[in-house]
Amino acid sequence: MNCEEARAQLDTYLDGELPAEKMRDLDAHVRSCPACAADVLARVQLKRSVKAAAGERYAPSATFRAKMQKQVAARPRRSSVFGWVPAAVFAVLLVAGAATLYVGRQNLRRAQVYSEIADLHVSTLSSANPVDVVSTDRHTVKPWFQGKIPFTFNLPELQNTDFTLVGGRVTYLEQTPGAHLIFQIRKHQISVFMFPENAADQVLGNPSGVEHKQTFNTATWTQDGLRYIVLGDASPDDIRALSTFLRSAAHA
Repeated sequence: MNCEEARAQLDTYLDGELPAEKMRDLDAHVRSCPACAADVLARVQLKRSVKAAAGERYAPSATFRAKMQKQVAARPRRSSVFGWVPAAVFAVLLVAGAATLYVGRQNLRRAQVYSEIADLHVSTLSSANPVDVVSTDRHTVKPWFQGKIPFTFNLPELQNTDFTLVGGRVTYLEQTPGAHLIFQIRKHQISVFMFPENAADQVLGNPSGVEHKQTFNTATWTQDGLRYIVLGDASPDDIRALSTFLRSAAHA
């Protein structure tokens, strides 16, 4: 069942008027789909608001109530819904609604982190002195960071590759110190950021492959206690290749 089919039946679902099999199918879909769960929750809240606003204004007469009770008693019983929704389903909807809100906040938080990283990349490259240690020799750049950041790292040997190490500088992500390295391939410059693993770790995660963020191609992962972020306007293949070199160097 897709979302379009589910949403066409949500009101009937909430009124408990679907056949048992369709109720089970729709219930399973709502439990697994945060968007539809949030939609159901909104409809439930609307029904509650309408009921509260109406109050007893349209209360049926005793005769009409007795007639309806006889008709309902003659029908096969179906699961009722909260007033309309079963308590267990309503609890799931509340959890799903909270999960949807949490996911939305996480996505916003992730976008903010990538925006900060992109700003660091752009501001560094536009600076008159983009790096504090200028060298293509990894054996010069790596020792320069000792005592300046709270971790050590390895750099790949790039001889006979299309990549060139330009240099590096100390940078910060949300007040966490880290290393910012600049690599060049043809006419493109790529930033490589390294921070302690806990820096924005829950937000960035470990996506597979190269993603397009803030107009740049980027890759990120955690390895040996460090968070790596590779970002630049180079092609996805170049970002992927440099990431592979960095991963290999970390094990050296």
